[in-house]
Amino acid sequence: MRIRIREDFVAAPICPHCGKDIEEIAARRVESTLGVRFLYYCCDCRKVLGVSHRKGFWMG
Repeated sequence: MRIRIREDFVAAPICPHCGKDIEEIAARRVESTLGVRFLYYCCDCRKVLGVSHRKGFWMG
């Protein structure tokens, strides 16, 4: 089975917590000894959607 990605799809994703359409997300920078992380959250209910990690040049 092959799954295709459709980048032009116009429907907005919904927040898994409050159920509203996500048209904008908020991000907060969190610094630690291992680098910089970003916390992404819903602008309406402020619940966390995910966390990312930006690697420094020495981490590959």
